Amino acid sequence: MERDNSISMDATLEKLTLRKQPSKSGFFVIIFLYLLVSVFTTMTARSSNSVVVLGVDVPMTAFTGVFSAAINICMIFLVVFYRKIGLITSIFLIVIQFPMIIINFLIRHNTSSIPGLFTNLFTILALIILYINGIRVSKYQRSIRAQAITDSLTGLPNRFACTELINNLVKRDIGFTVVSVDLNNFKNINDTMGHDVGNKILVEIAHRWKALADSWESSTVDFVTRLGGDEFAIIIREYKFDKDILGTINRYKDELEKVITIDECDYYMSACFGYAEYPTDVKNGALVLAYADAALHEIKRQNSSNCILHYTKDLTMTDKTLDIERKIRVALDADSVYFNLQPQYDMSHNLRGFEALARMKDSEGDIISPGEFIPIAEATGLIDKIDLRVLSKAAKFVSDIVKEKETDILVSFNVSVKHLMKNNFIDEIMSILDEYKVTPAHFELEVTESIMIDSTDTALQKINEAKNLGFKIAIDDFGTGYSSLSYLNRLPADILKIDKSFIDEMNSSESSKQYVASIISIGRVMNLEIISEGVETADQLDTLKEIGCDYIQGYIWGRPMPPEEAIKLV
Repeated sequence: MERDNSISMDATLEKLTLRKQPSKSGFFVIIFLYLLVSVFTTMTARSSNSVVVLGVDVPMTAFTGVFSAAINICMIFLVVFYRKIGLITSIFLIVIQFPMIIINFLIRHNTSSIPGLFTNLFTILALIILYINGIRVSKYQRSIRAQAITDSLTGLPNRFACTELINNLVKRDIGFTVVSVDLNNFKNINDTMGHDVGNKILVEIAHRWKALADSWESSTVDFVTRLGGDEFAIIIREYKFDKDILGTINRYKDELEKVITIDECDYYMSACFGYAEYPTDVKNGALVLAYADAALHEIKRQNSSNCILHYTKDLTMTDKTLDIERKIRVALDADSVYFNLQPQYDMSHNLRGFEALARMKDSEGDIISPGEFIPIAEATGLIDKIDLRVLSKAAKFVSDIVKEKETDILVSFNVSVKHLMKNNFIDEIMSILDEYKVTPAHFELEVTESIMIDSTDTALQKINEAKNLGFKIAIDDFGTGYSSLSYLNRLPADILKIDKSFIDEMNSSESSKQYVASIISIGRVMNLEIISEGVETADQLDTLKEIGCDYIQGYIWGRPMPPEEAIKLV
Protein backbone atom coordinates (compact mmCIF):
# COMPACT_ATOMS: atom_id res chain seq x y z
CA MET A 1 0.00 0.00 0.00
CA GLU A 2 1.32 3.43 -0.91
CA ARG A 3 2.58 5.43 2.01
CA ASP A 4 0.61 8.54 2.94
CA ASN A 5 2.95 11.08 4.52
CA SER A 6 0.05 13.16 5.80
CA ILE A 7 -0.76 10.46 8.40
CA SER A 8 2.81 9.67 9.46
CA MET A 9 3.65 9.93 13.14
CA ASP A 10 5.61 13.14 12.64
CA ALA A 11 2.77 14.73 10.67
CA THR A 12 0.25 13.70 13.32
CA LEU A 13 2.45 15.13 16.06
CA GLU A 14 2.94 18.35 14.10
CA LYS A 15 -0.81 18.81 13.62
CA LEU A 16 -1.40 18.01 17.26
CA THR A 17 1.03 20.57 18.65
CA LEU A 18 0.97 23.47 16.19
CA ARG A 19 -0.84 26.49 17.48
CA LYS A 20 -4.11 27.26 15.72
CA GLN A 21 -3.50 29.43 12.66
CA PRO A 22 -5.58 32.62 12.26
CA SER A 23 -8.19 32.50 9.52
CA LYS A 24 -7.70 34.02 6.06
CA SER A 25 -10.81 36.10 6.54
CA GLY A 26 -9.16 37.78 9.54
CA PHE A 27 -6.35 38.93 7.25
CA PHE A 28 -8.76 40.73 4.94
CA VAL A 29 -10.67 42.20 7.88
CA ILE A 30 -7.45 43.81 9.15
CA ILE A 31 -6.67 45.14 5.64
CA PHE A 32 -10.18 46.61 5.43
CA LEU A 33 -9.79 48.27 8.84
CA TYR A 34 -6.40 49.62 7.74
CA LEU A 35 -7.89 51.21 4.60
CA LEU A 36 -10.89 52.55 6.52
CA VAL A 37 -8.69 54.15 9.20
CA SER A 38 -6.40 55.57 6.49
CA VAL A 39 -9.38 57.35 4.93
CA PHE A 40 -10.30 58.87 8.30
CA THR A 41 -6.68 59.90 8.83
CA THR A 42 -6.63 61.79 5.50
CA MET A 43 -10.01 63.38 6.16
CA THR A 44 -9.07 64.64 9.61
CA ALA A 45 -5.69 65.92 8.39
CA ARG A 46 -7.32 68.07 5.74
CA SER A 47 -10.36 69.16 7.74
CA SER A 48 -10.72 72.70 9.04
CA ASN A 49 -13.68 71.82 11.21
CA SER A 50 -13.74 71.30 14.91
CA VAL A 51 -15.84 69.40 17.46
CA VAL A 52 -16.79 70.19 21.06
CA VAL A 53 -15.46 67.69 23.57
CA LEU A 54 -16.43 68.23 27.24
CA GLY A 55 -17.09 71.86 26.50
CA VAL A 56 -13.75 72.36 24.72
CA ASP A 57 -13.54 73.22 21.03
CA VAL A 58 -11.17 70.63 19.50
CA PRO A 59 -10.02 70.85 15.84
CA MET A 60 -10.49 67.71 13.73
CA THR A 61 -6.78 67.70 12.91
CA ALA A 62 -6.14 66.73 16.53
CA PHE A 63 -7.57 63.29 15.79
CA THR A 64 -5.13 62.61 12.97
CA GLY A 65 -2.54 61.15 15.40
CA VAL A 66 -5.19 58.89 16.89
CA PHE A 67 -6.06 57.38 13.55
CA SER A 68 -2.34 57.14 12.63
CA ALA A 69 -1.79 55.07 15.78
CA ALA A 70 -4.71 52.85 14.78
CA ILE A 71 -3.03 52.33 11.38
CA ASN A 72 0.16 51.17 13.13
CA ILE A 73 -1.85 48.80 15.32
CA CYS A 74 -3.36 47.21 12.19
CA MET A 75 0.15 46.68 10.83
CA ILE A 76 1.32 45.17 14.11
CA PHE A 77 -1.62 42.74 14.01
CA LEU A 78 -0.68 41.73 10.47
CA VAL A 79 2.92 40.93 11.48
CA VAL A 80 2.03 39.18 14.77
CA PHE A 81 -0.75 36.97 13.41
CA TYR A 82 0.31 36.45 9.79
CA ARG A 83 4.08 36.57 10.10
CA LYS A 84 5.88 36.79 6.74
CA ILE A 85 2.87 37.59 4.56
CA GLY A 86 1.77 40.13 7.14
CA LEU A 87 5.18 41.84 7.11
CA ILE A 88 5.30 41.99 3.31
CA THR A 89 1.78 43.40 3.14
CA SER A 90 2.51 46.03 5.82
CA ILE A 91 5.73 47.19 4.14
CA PHE A 92 3.94 47.38 0.77
CA LEU A 93 1.16 49.53 2.24
CA ILE A 94 3.74 51.87 3.76
CA VAL A 95 5.99 52.06 0.70
CA ILE A 96 3.15 53.02 -1.65
CA GLN A 97 2.72 56.12 0.52
CA PHE A 98 6.26 57.35 -0.24
CA PRO A 99 5.52 58.82 -3.72
CA MET A 100 2.67 60.91 -2.30
CA ILE A 101 4.87 62.18 0.55
CA ILE A 102 7.70 63.06 -1.85
CA ILE A 103 5.31 64.82 -4.25
CA ASN A 104 3.84 66.86 -1.38
CA PHE A 105 7.31 67.94 -0.36
CA LEU A 106 8.91 68.64 -3.77
CA ILE A 107 5.96 70.00 -5.73
CA ARG A 108 3.57 71.37 -3.13
CA HIS A 109 6.39 72.33 -0.73
CA ASN A 110 4.44 70.76 2.15
CA THR A 111 7.11 70.44 4.84
CA SER A 112 4.67 68.80 7.24
CA SER A 113 5.04 65.58 5.26
CA ILE A 114 8.71 65.21 6.31
CA PRO A 115 7.82 63.76 9.81
CA GLY A 116 5.46 61.35 8.06
CA LEU A 117 8.31 60.11 5.87
CA PHE A 118 10.54 59.34 8.86
CA THR A 119 7.60 57.90 10.80
CA ASN A 120 7.00 55.41 8.00
CA LEU A 121 10.70 54.50 7.84
CA PHE A 122 10.81 53.93 11.60
CA THR A 123 7.56 51.93 11.37
CA ILE A 124 9.12 49.65 8.75
CA LEU A 125 12.14 49.17 11.02
CA ALA A 126 9.93 48.44 14.01
CA LEU A 127 7.87 45.90 12.03
CA ILE A 128 11.03 44.12 10.83
CA ILE A 129 12.33 43.94 14.43
CA LEU A 130 8.94 42.64 15.57
CA TYR A 131 8.98 39.99 12.83
CA ILE A 132 12.55 38.83 13.59
CA ASN A 133 11.78 38.65 17.31
CA GLY A 134 8.62 36.71 16.49
CA ILE A 135 10.70 34.17 14.56
CA ARG A 136 13.03 33.74 17.55
CA VAL A 137 10.10 33.32 19.92
CA SER A 138 8.48 30.79 17.56
CA LYS A 139 11.69 28.74 17.37
CA TYR A 140 11.93 28.75 21.15
CA GLN A 141 8.27 27.76 21.47
CA ARG A 142 8.75 24.90 18.99
CA SER A 143 11.76 23.73 20.99
CA ILE A 144 9.77 23.84 24.22
CA ARG A 145 6.84 22.04 22.58
CA ALA A 146 9.20 19.38 21.23
CA GLN A 147 10.60 18.78 24.71
CA ALA A 148 7.10 18.68 26.20
CA ILE A 149 5.78 16.07 23.77
CA THR A 150 8.86 13.97 22.99
CA ASP A 151 10.59 11.25 24.97
CA SER A 152 14.20 12.38 25.29
CA LEU A 153 15.68 8.85 25.05
CA THR A 154 13.81 7.32 22.12
CA GLY A 155 12.51 10.38 20.28
CA LEU A 156 9.00 8.90 20.35
CA PRO A 157 6.02 10.98 21.47
CA ASN A 158 5.64 10.80 25.26
CA ARG A 159 2.70 10.28 27.64
CA PHE A 160 1.61 13.92 27.29
CA ALA A 161 1.45 13.60 23.49
CA CYS A 162 -0.47 10.34 23.86
CA THR A 163 -3.03 12.04 26.09
CA GLU A 164 -3.29 15.03 23.76
CA LEU A 165 -4.00 12.82 20.75
CA ILE A 166 -6.62 10.85 22.68
CA ASN A 167 -8.34 14.09 23.74
CA ASN A 168 -8.17 15.39 20.17
CA LEU A 169 -9.74 12.22 18.74
CA VAL A 170 -12.48 12.21 21.37
CA LYS A 171 -13.24 15.87 20.67
CA ARG A 172 -13.56 15.09 16.95
CA ASP A 173 -15.65 11.96 17.74
CA ILE A 174 -13.21 9.61 15.97
CA GLY A 175 -13.10 5.99 17.08
CA PHE A 176 -9.73 4.51 18.04
CA THR A 177 -8.03 1.78 20.06
CA VAL A 178 -5.33 2.25 22.70
CA VAL A 179 -2.85 -0.60 23.20
CA SER A 180 -0.86 -0.62 26.44
CA VAL A 181 2.47 -2.46 26.08
CA ASP A 182 4.89 -3.68 28.72
CA LEU A 183 8.16 -5.44 27.87
CA ASN A 184 8.80 -8.77 29.57
CA ASN A 185 11.81 -9.25 31.85
CA PHE A 186 13.33 -5.91 30.88
CA LYS A 187 14.41 -5.32 34.49
CA ASN A 188 16.63 -8.40 34.25
CA ILE A 189 18.49 -6.87 31.30
CA ASN A 190 19.09 -3.64 33.21
CA ASP A 191 20.25 -5.57 36.27
CA THR A 192 22.57 -7.94 34.45
CA MET A 193 23.81 -5.96 31.42
CA GLY A 194 23.48 -2.41 32.72
CA HIS A 195 21.20 0.52 31.98
CA ASP A 196 23.26 1.59 28.97
CA VAL A 197 22.43 -1.65 27.15
CA GLY A 198 18.82 -1.38 28.31
CA ASN A 199 18.57 2.12 26.86
CA LYS A 200 20.03 0.98 23.53
CA ILE A 201 17.42 -1.77 23.36
CA LEU A 202 14.63 0.73 24.02
CA VAL A 203 15.97 3.02 21.29
CA GLU A 204 16.09 0.13 18.81
CA ILE A 205 12.53 -0.93 19.65
CA ALA A 206 11.33 2.66 19.27
CA HIS A 207 13.10 2.96 15.89
CA ARG A 208 11.51 -0.26 14.61
CA TRP A 209 8.02 0.59 15.79
CA LYS A 210 8.14 4.15 14.46
CA ALA A 211 9.29 2.86 11.07
CA LEU A 212 6.45 0.32 11.10
CA ALA A 213 3.90 3.00 11.99
CA ASP A 214 5.12 5.32 9.22
CA SER A 215 5.25 2.50 6.64
CA TRP A 216 1.49 1.88 7.04
CA GLU A 217 2.17 -1.84 6.57
CA SER A 218 -0.43 -2.65 9.21
CA SER A 219 -3.16 -1.02 7.03
CA THR A 220 -4.19 1.08 10.03
CA VAL A 221 -3.06 4.51 11.14
CA ASP A 222 -0.80 4.02 14.18
CA PHE A 223 0.75 6.39 16.70
CA VAL A 224 3.46 4.90 18.95
CA THR A 225 4.38 6.55 22.26
CA ARG A 226 6.70 5.73 25.13
CA LEU A 227 4.97 6.21 28.47
CA GLY A 228 8.10 5.68 30.56
CA GLY A 229 10.48 2.89 31.56
CA ASP A 230 9.65 -0.18 29.45
CA GLU A 231 6.03 0.87 28.92
CA PHE A 232 4.70 1.92 25.51
CA ALA A 233 1.29 2.76 24.07
CA ILE A 234 0.01 2.44 20.51
CA ILE A 235 -3.03 4.40 19.31
CA ILE A 236 -4.67 2.65 16.33
CA ARG A 237 -7.11 4.40 13.96
CA GLU A 238 -8.91 3.82 10.67
CA TYR A 239 -9.83 0.15 10.99
CA LYS A 240 -13.08 -1.63 10.21
CA PHE A 241 -13.07 -4.87 12.17
CA ASP A 242 -11.70 -6.27 15.42
CA LYS A 243 -9.45 -8.56 13.41
CA ASP A 244 -7.75 -5.46 11.99
CA ILE A 245 -6.81 -4.37 15.53
CA LEU A 246 -5.38 -7.81 16.33
CA GLY A 247 -3.56 -7.85 13.03
CA THR A 248 -1.88 -4.53 13.82
CA ILE A 249 -0.92 -5.60 17.35
CA ASN A 250 0.59 -8.81 15.99
CA ARG A 251 2.64 -6.79 13.47
CA TYR A 252 4.21 -4.83 16.35
CA LYS A 253 4.65 -8.05 18.34
CA ASP A 254 6.46 -9.72 15.43
CA GLU A 255 8.66 -6.68 14.86
CA LEU A 256 9.60 -6.64 18.55
CA GLU A 257 10.48 -10.33 18.65
CA LYS A 258 13.09 -10.08 15.89
CA VAL A 259 16.59 -10.43 17.31
CA ILE A 260 18.14 -7.21 18.63
CA THR A 261 21.94 -7.07 18.48
CA ILE A 262 23.65 -4.65 20.88
CA ASP A 263 27.44 -4.58 21.26
CA GLU A 264 27.71 -7.95 19.45
CA CYS A 265 25.24 -9.59 21.86
CA ASP A 266 21.84 -10.88 20.70
CA TYR A 267 18.71 -10.12 22.72
CA TYR A 268 15.24 -11.57 22.21
CA MET A 269 12.45 -9.36 23.52
CA SER A 270 8.78 -10.03 24.08
CA ALA A 271 5.92 -8.05 25.57
CA CYS A 272 2.35 -8.17 26.82
CA PHE A 273 -0.36 -6.15 25.06
CA GLY A 274 -3.63 -5.00 26.60
CA TYR A 275 -6.05 -2.93 24.55
CA ALA A 276 -9.33 -1.05 24.87
CA GLU A 277 -11.49 0.52 22.14
CA TYR A 278 -13.21 3.90 22.17
CA PRO A 279 -16.18 4.26 22.21
CA THR A 280 -17.06 0.53 22.11
CA ASP A 281 -15.41 -0.44 25.42
CA VAL A 282 -15.41 2.91 27.18
CA LYS A 283 -17.42 6.07 26.58
CA ASN A 284 -15.09 8.31 28.57
CA GLY A 285 -11.99 9.04 26.51
CA ALA A 286 -10.02 9.98 29.63
CA LEU A 287 -10.31 6.36 30.86
CA VAL A 288 -9.42 4.46 27.70
CA LEU A 289 -5.70 4.26 28.56
CA ALA A 290 -6.51 3.12 32.10
CA TYR A 291 -8.76 0.38 30.71
CA ALA A 292 -6.02 -0.75 28.32
CA ASP A 293 -3.70 -0.88 31.35
CA ALA A 294 -6.24 -3.03 33.19
CA ALA A 295 -6.18 -5.54 30.32
CA LEU A 296 -2.36 -5.43 30.30
CA HIS A 297 -2.08 -6.11 34.02
CA GLU A 298 -4.50 -9.02 33.75
CA ILE A 299 -2.58 -10.69 30.92
CA LYS A 300 0.66 -10.30 32.88
CA ARG A 301 -1.00 -11.75 35.97
CA GLN A 302 -2.22 -14.77 34.01
CA ASN A 303 1.35 -15.41 32.81
CA SER A 304 0.00 -17.51 29.94
CA SER A 305 1.30 -18.15 26.44
CA ASN A 306 -1.26 -15.67 25.11
CA CYS A 307 0.18 -12.16 25.41
CA ILE A 308 -2.67 -10.08 23.93
CA LEU A 309 -5.87 -9.30 25.84
CA HIS A 310 -8.91 -7.19 24.98
CA TYR A 311 -10.44 -5.21 27.84
CA THR A 312 -13.66 -6.54 29.35
CA LYS A 313 -15.83 -4.93 32.00
CA ASP A 314 -14.99 -7.46 34.69
CA LEU A 315 -11.38 -6.19 34.70
CA THR A 316 -12.36 -2.87 36.30
CA MET A 317 -14.57 -3.65 39.22
CA THR A 318 -14.33 -0.20 40.78
CA ASP A 319 -17.73 -0.29 42.42
CA LYS A 320 -17.15 -3.78 43.77
CA THR A 321 -13.70 -2.80 45.04
CA LEU A 322 -15.12 0.14 46.95
CA ASP A 323 -17.85 -2.09 48.37
CA ILE A 324 -15.33 -4.69 49.57
CA GLU A 325 -13.15 -1.96 51.10
CA ARG A 326 -16.17 -0.64 52.99
CA LYS A 327 -16.98 -4.14 54.21
CA ILE A 328 -13.39 -4.63 55.40
CA ARG A 329 -13.51 -1.41 57.43
CA VAL A 330 -16.88 -2.34 58.92
CA ALA A 331 -15.61 -5.84 59.78
CA LEU A 332 -12.54 -4.41 61.52
CA ASP A 333 -14.69 -2.01 63.53
CA ALA A 334 -17.21 -4.72 64.40
CA ASP A 335 -14.48 -7.28 65.16
CA SER A 336 -15.94 -9.69 62.61
CA VAL A 337 -12.49 -10.56 61.29
CA TYR A 338 -11.75 -14.05 62.58
CA PHE A 339 -9.57 -17.03 61.71
CA ASN A 340 -9.71 -20.72 61.01
CA LEU A 341 -6.92 -23.18 61.67
CA GLN A 342 -5.79 -25.80 59.18
CA PRO A 343 -3.76 -28.61 60.72
CA GLN A 344 -0.31 -29.63 59.52
CA TYR A 345 0.94 -33.19 59.97
CA ASP A 346 4.13 -35.14 59.53
CA MET A 347 4.05 -38.13 57.21
CA SER A 348 3.15 -40.44 60.16
CA HIS A 349 0.01 -38.36 60.80
CA ASN A 350 1.38 -36.68 63.91
CA LEU A 351 0.15 -33.12 64.43
CA ARG A 352 2.84 -30.50 63.82
CA GLY A 353 0.69 -27.40 64.27
CA PHE A 354 -1.77 -25.16 62.43
CA GLU A 355 -1.84 -22.41 59.85
CA ALA A 356 -4.02 -19.45 60.88
CA LEU A 357 -6.18 -18.41 57.90
CA ALA A 358 -7.88 -15.00 57.89
CA ARG A 359 -11.65 -15.03 57.44
CA MET A 360 -14.20 -12.23 57.40
CA LYS A 361 -17.97 -11.67 57.59
CA ASP A 362 -19.91 -8.65 56.41
CA SER A 363 -22.50 -6.78 58.47
CA GLU A 364 -25.20 -9.27 57.42
CA GLY A 365 -23.16 -12.26 58.55
CA ASP A 366 -22.23 -13.45 55.06
CA ILE A 367 -18.68 -14.75 54.58
CA ILE A 368 -16.44 -12.70 52.28
CA SER A 369 -14.03 -14.82 50.27
CA PRO A 370 -10.31 -14.33 51.15
CA GLY A 371 -9.66 -14.18 47.41
CA GLU A 372 -11.77 -11.01 47.37
CA PHE A 373 -10.85 -9.16 50.53
CA ILE A 374 -7.09 -9.90 50.81
CA PRO A 375 -6.00 -8.28 47.48
CA ILE A 376 -8.19 -5.25 48.20
CA ALA A 377 -6.88 -5.02 51.76
CA GLU A 378 -3.34 -5.00 50.38
CA ALA A 379 -4.20 -2.35 47.79
CA THR A 380 -5.92 -0.08 50.34
CA GLY A 381 -3.35 -0.43 53.12
CA LEU A 382 -5.66 -2.36 55.45
CA ILE A 383 -3.79 -5.67 55.30
CA ASP A 384 -1.61 -4.91 58.33
CA LYS A 385 -4.73 -4.37 60.45
CA ILE A 386 -6.06 -7.76 59.33
CA ASP A 387 -2.67 -9.40 60.01
CA LEU A 388 -2.61 -8.00 63.53
CA ARG A 389 -6.24 -8.96 64.22
CA VAL A 390 -5.58 -12.56 63.16
CA LEU A 391 -2.33 -12.68 65.14
CA SER A 392 -4.10 -11.36 68.23
CA LYS A 393 -6.76 -14.07 68.04
CA ALA A 394 -4.11 -16.71 67.28
CA ALA A 395 -2.07 -15.57 70.30
CA LYS A 396 -5.14 -15.95 72.53
CA PHE A 397 -5.71 -19.43 71.07
CA VAL A 398 -2.12 -20.43 71.83
CA SER A 399 -2.34 -18.96 75.33
CA ASP A 400 -5.55 -20.89 76.06
CA ILE A 401 -4.30 -24.19 74.66
CA VAL A 402 -0.99 -24.00 76.54
CA LYS A 403 -2.86 -23.39 79.79
CA GLU A 404 -5.51 -26.08 79.21
CA LYS A 405 -3.49 -28.81 77.51
CA GLU A 406 -0.06 -27.99 78.89
CA THR A 407 1.44 -28.70 75.50
CA ASP A 408 3.47 -26.79 72.98
CA ILE A 409 1.77 -25.93 69.74
CA LEU A 410 3.01 -24.15 66.63
CA VAL A 411 0.81 -21.66 64.70
CA SER A 412 1.84 -20.29 61.32
CA PHE A 413 0.50 -16.95 60.15
CA ASN A 414 0.97 -15.04 56.89
CA VAL A 415 2.72 -11.69 56.85
CA SER A 416 2.13 -9.33 53.92
CA VAL A 417 5.05 -7.53 52.30
CA LYS A 418 3.60 -4.11 53.12
CA HIS A 419 3.15 -5.01 56.77
CA LEU A 420 6.64 -6.48 57.15
CA MET A 421 8.21 -3.34 55.69
CA LYS A 422 6.68 -1.09 58.36
CA ASN A 423 9.24 0.34 60.75
CA ASN A 424 7.30 -0.81 63.82
CA PHE A 425 6.43 -4.30 62.52
CA ILE A 426 8.42 -6.17 65.20
CA ASP A 427 7.12 -3.90 67.97
CA GLU A 428 3.50 -4.51 66.89
CA ILE A 429 3.69 -8.30 66.88
CA MET A 430 5.72 -8.49 70.10
CA SER A 431 3.20 -6.23 71.84
CA ILE A 432 0.44 -8.73 71.01
CA LEU A 433 2.47 -11.72 72.21
CA ASP A 434 3.33 -9.93 75.45
CA GLU A 435 -0.36 -9.16 76.00
CA TYR A 436 -1.24 -12.88 75.98
CA LYS A 437 1.99 -13.98 77.65
CA VAL A 438 3.09 -16.31 74.85
CA THR A 439 6.56 -16.62 73.32
CA PRO A 440 7.66 -16.32 69.67
CA ALA A 441 8.66 -20.00 69.78
CA HIS A 442 4.97 -20.88 69.32
CA PHE A 443 4.73 -18.96 66.03
CA GLU A 444 5.94 -19.30 62.47
CA LEU A 445 6.03 -16.30 60.13
CA GLU A 446 5.10 -17.17 56.55
CA VAL A 447 6.58 -14.90 53.88
CA THR A 448 6.59 -15.26 50.10
CA GLU A 449 9.87 -15.34 48.18
CA SER A 450 8.86 -12.14 46.33
CA ILE A 451 9.46 -10.24 49.55
CA MET A 452 13.18 -10.42 48.78
CA ILE A 453 12.64 -8.81 45.39
CA ASP A 454 10.76 -5.79 46.74
CA SER A 455 13.39 -4.65 49.20
CA THR A 456 16.11 -7.18 49.93
CA ASP A 457 18.05 -5.40 52.67
CA THR A 458 15.00 -4.20 54.60
CA ALA A 459 13.30 -7.59 54.33
CA LEU A 460 16.39 -9.43 55.55
CA GLN A 461 16.78 -7.07 58.49
CA LYS A 462 13.18 -7.59 59.65
CA ILE A 463 13.21 -11.35 59.10
CA ASN A 464 16.55 -11.78 60.90
CA GLU A 465 15.26 -9.72 63.81
CA ALA A 466 12.15 -11.93 64.05
CA LYS A 467 14.31 -15.06 63.81
CA ASN A 468 16.56 -13.84 66.62
CA LEU A 469 13.49 -13.30 68.81
CA GLY A 470 12.55 -16.98 68.39
CA PHE A 471 10.05 -17.00 65.51
CA LYS A 472 10.31 -19.77 62.96
CA ILE A 473 10.40 -18.60 59.33
CA ALA A 474 8.53 -20.32 56.49
CA ILE A 475 8.77 -19.49 52.78
CA ASP A 476 5.24 -19.77 51.41
CA ASP A 477 4.22 -20.78 47.85
CA PHE A 478 7.79 -21.72 46.96
CA GLY A 479 8.23 -22.36 43.24
CA THR A 480 5.56 -19.94 41.99
CA GLY A 481 7.74 -16.82 42.01
CA TYR A 482 11.42 -16.13 41.41
CA SER A 483 12.71 -19.25 43.21
CA SER A 484 16.16 -17.71 43.40
CA LEU A 485 18.65 -19.85 45.28
CA SER A 486 20.74 -16.78 46.11
CA TYR A 487 17.75 -15.23 47.89
CA LEU A 488 16.86 -18.53 49.51
CA ASN A 489 20.37 -18.94 50.83
CA ARG A 490 20.27 -15.50 52.49
CA LEU A 491 16.89 -16.01 54.16
CA PRO A 492 17.08 -17.50 57.67
CA ALA A 493 14.25 -19.91 56.83
CA ASP A 494 13.25 -23.10 58.63
CA ILE A 495 10.77 -24.54 56.19
CA LEU A 496 9.69 -24.38 52.52
CA LYS A 497 6.02 -24.66 51.61
CA ILE A 498 5.39 -26.16 48.16
CA ASP A 499 2.45 -24.51 46.40
CA LYS A 500 -0.75 -26.48 45.82
CA SER A 501 -0.58 -25.97 42.05
CA PHE A 502 2.41 -28.35 41.81
CA ILE A 503 0.81 -30.92 44.11
CA ASP A 504 -2.34 -30.94 41.91
CA GLU A 505 -0.35 -31.90 38.80
CA MET A 506 2.23 -34.08 40.51
CA ASN A 507 0.68 -37.44 39.61
CA SER A 508 -0.49 -36.44 36.13
CA SER A 509 2.81 -34.94 34.99
CA GLU A 510 6.21 -36.50 35.47
CA SER A 511 7.87 -33.09 35.12
CA SER A 512 5.71 -31.72 37.97
CA LYS A 513 6.64 -34.69 40.11
CA GLN A 514 10.33 -34.16 39.39
CA TYR A 515 9.93 -30.44 40.14
CA VAL A 516 8.47 -31.21 43.58
CA ALA A 517 11.25 -33.75 44.15
CA SER A 518 13.81 -31.09 43.18
CA ILE A 519 12.40 -28.62 45.71
CA ILE A 520 12.62 -31.27 48.39
CA SER A 521 16.24 -31.98 47.38
CA ILE A 522 17.04 -28.26 47.56
CA GLY A 523 15.52 -28.17 51.03
CA ARG A 524 17.68 -31.09 52.13
CA VAL A 525 20.85 -29.40 50.83
CA MET A 526 19.98 -26.17 52.64
CA ASN A 527 18.93 -27.96 55.84
CA LEU A 528 15.28 -26.91 55.46
CA GLU A 529 12.15 -28.92 56.16
CA ILE A 530 9.44 -29.22 53.50
CA ILE A 531 5.67 -28.96 53.81
CA SER A 532 3.34 -29.59 50.85
CA GLU A 533 0.10 -27.60 50.67
CA GLY A 534 -3.22 -28.67 49.21
CA VAL A 535 -2.78 -32.45 49.60
CA GLU A 536 -6.22 -33.94 48.89
CA THR A 537 -5.84 -37.51 47.62
CA ALA A 538 -4.23 -40.72 48.78
CA ASP A 539 -2.05 -41.05 45.66
CA GLN A 540 -0.66 -37.54 46.28
CA LEU A 541 0.14 -38.56 49.85
CA ASP A 542 1.87 -41.76 48.66
CA THR A 543 3.98 -39.84 46.14
CA LEU A 544 5.06 -37.29 48.75
CA LYS A 545 6.08 -40.07 51.10
CA GLU A 546 8.04 -41.68 48.28
CA ILE A 547 10.03 -38.55 47.42
CA GLY A 548 10.73 -37.66 51.04
CA CYS A 549 8.41 -34.78 52.01
CA ASP A 550 8.42 -33.92 55.74
CA TYR A 551 4.93 -32.50 56.34
CA ILE A 552 1.61 -32.06 54.58
CA GLN A 553 -1.31 -29.66 54.86
CA GLY A 554 -4.57 -30.32 53.06
CA TYR A 555 -8.09 -31.67 52.99
CA ILE A 556 -6.98 -35.31 53.11
CA TRP A 557 -6.18 -35.01 56.82
CA GLY A 558 -7.81 -31.78 57.86
CA ARG A 559 -9.88 -28.88 56.54
CA PRO A 560 -9.70 -25.38 58.07
CA MET A 561 -11.58 -25.42 61.36
CA PRO A 562 -12.64 -22.96 64.08
CA PRO A 563 -10.40 -22.67 67.19
CA GLU A 564 -12.84 -24.73 69.30
CA GLU A 565 -12.42 -27.77 67.05
CA ALA A 566 -8.67 -27.22 66.89
CA ILE A 567 -8.47 -27.41 70.68
CA LYS A 568 -10.33 -30.74 70.61
CA LEU A 569 -7.96 -31.99 67.90
CA VAL A 570 -4.96 -31.19 70.08
